[in-house]
Amino acid sequence: MTKMLQREGLSERALTIADKVEKFVRETVAPYERDPRIGAHGPSDALGDELKALAHEAGVMTPHILDDGGHLTQRETAAVLIRSGLSPLGPLACHTCAPDEGNMYLMGKVASPELKERFLTRMVDGSMRTAFFMTEPAEDGGAGSDPSMMLTTCKMDGNHWVVNGRKTYITGADGAGMGIIMAKSDDGACMFLVDLPDPAIRIERVLDTIDSSMPGGHAVITIDNLRIPADQMLGESGEGFKYAQVRLAPARLSHCMRWLGACVRAHEIATDYANRRMAFGKQLIDHEGVGFMLAENLMDLKQAELMIYWCADVLDSGAQGGAESSMAKVAVSEALMRVADRCVQCMGGQGVTADTIVEQVFREIRAFRIYDGPTEVHKWSLAKKIKRDWKAEHAG
Repeated sequence: MTKMLQREGLSERALTIADKVEKFVRETVAPYERDPRIGAHGPSDALGDELKALAHEAGVMTPHILDDGGHLTQRETAAVLIRSGLSPLGPLACHTCAPDEGNMYLMGKVASPELKERFLTRMVDGSMRTAFFMTEPAEDGGAGSDPSMMLTTCKMDGNHWVVNGRKTYITGADGAGMGIIMAKSDDGACMFLVDLPDPAIRIERVLDTIDSSMPGGHAVITIDNLRIPADQMLGESGEGFKYAQVRLAPARLSHCMRWLGACVRAHEIATDYANRRMAFGKQLIDHEGVGFMLAENLMDLKQAELMIYWCADVLDSGAQGGAESSMAKVAVSEALMRVADRCVQCMGGQGVTADTIVEQVFREIRAFRIYDGPTEVHKWSLAKKIKRDWKAEHAG
């Protein structure tokens, strides 16, 4: 079991679930990591279905959601999702992966009972994947890190909304059974739930990206006169950004949790290699350059873990946690990038092969520094907060 991860301050409930998830991911999921059904655009749905069936059998499907429909606290969720990330396939198998995990959280918070019954049950049991349609192509001048640039429109026509626009980097759209679409009405941003596939939603292409852990890859989408019944809007017209904030901070933190688990595993592999490999008359770990890199990994991993739990506690207090989740996302993604890079370096040529997951973890973490807002956007947002706070303090 993972000795370096925190157990103090966690409930027995969380530790029991976390240990069960870790055992499943290490013993059942990890052997699938070289499965030929994993391609450039992620694991196939056939592989995902097989892994989910094993998770059901092991009692670890959607482990952060309780039998009564309740949700673990964010602190408890961290303990569980970190363990699910110990393999790149772990979040898929346990159904803790993005965008499904964030979509389930949002639905649980804001969807009507009717929409929950129609969509959420199938999301929780893992019988369908989902997608979140927000980002738009840069060549169109559409929304990215600045959601106010949204170009996709929605207009009322009778008892339906008609949506038109283009989206990009839509994770998992290829093969998803449901989507949450963001569009702009005269009132402002709106969110809609839609069944997929739909002939009005066309996949232009699935992008070739640096990462390869998410089923369906990341697609460019055209939405052409999509008709959505009015009762499939989340909340009211113009409230889309408010609901996006409900999802945003926990989703940022969930990314941190899963990829911390991946880097813990990469560090374990690099440590094992450094203790077995001989060079210049001694084990690699006895060479100061290698030993120091592994020591620095320990420090970065622990600091990342503590940052995650700190932010989880902020969210559990009921605070929105926008600034805190920005700080956690930047600190954790940058620390994990250093960890992943050192793991590759410690292993030399072996570190850049697909013989272990180390090179994949390196690729995934590089992408993580972009997901849910690049480091620079979060720093800019925090700098604006610093200025606002200073002005408020010195007013008058």
